[in-house]
Amino acid sequence: LDIYGTEEAYRESFEHFTSLIRKGGYLILKEGAPVTPHTDASVKIFTYSESRGDFHAENISIGNGEIIFDFVAPDSRIAGIQLGVPVRVNIENAVAAIAAALLCGVGPDEIRQAMKSFGGAKRRFDFQLKRPDIVFIDDYAHHPAELLASIQSVKALYADKKVLGVFQPHLYSRTHDFYKDFAASLSHLDEVVLVEIYPARELPIPGVTSQLI
Repeated sequence: LDIYGTEEAYRESFEHFTSLIRKGGYLILKEGAPVTPHTDASVKIFTYSESRGDFHAENISIGNGEIIFDFVAPDSRIAGIQLGVPVRVNIENAVAAIAAALLCGVGPDEIRQAMKSFGGAKRRFDFQLKRPDIVFIDDYAHHPAELLASIQSVKALYADKKVLGVFQPHLYSRTHDFYKDFAASLSHLDEVVLVEIYPARELPIPGVTSQLI
């Protein structure tokens, strides 16, 4: 981001942030993150990721519209964690959240209920309808990489189902810059319905329509 200027300044801001943790506190750090903590000697540092670190997940099951896994801590395990928003990246997000909750004294049953009931942000893999015969998900993925991640998540959750995507490009400029990447991401769907570009704050750009995709 331009507010940082350089990658080094971006990293330094997180390192400074770690120095604000009070004595006797905890730091939960992503496994392999290129950050050198500037913590007090009394701060206990833990690592996490989906599959490695002090806190991680095991026995991951993805299918039938659900993601379930076991949460593993250095001295305990919580089996049967079910995600309210079943997207693969949320396994790692959940591991970090559960680790923080556990260190704050939250019990296993409360953690299971919280993870299962968490609905996430509106329009971020937001289930509008979930029935045996049809599932409708609203997702505000408006960058090709986000779009691909969303599509891959749906395909993993419903491997035996036909997946139809209704896609409305957001912004003329973004469509102009990324139409080939959007096309590549959308090609992972079984069927696509393309609608006209949502212009938001922009005026039309000559020659830029959904037809580019």
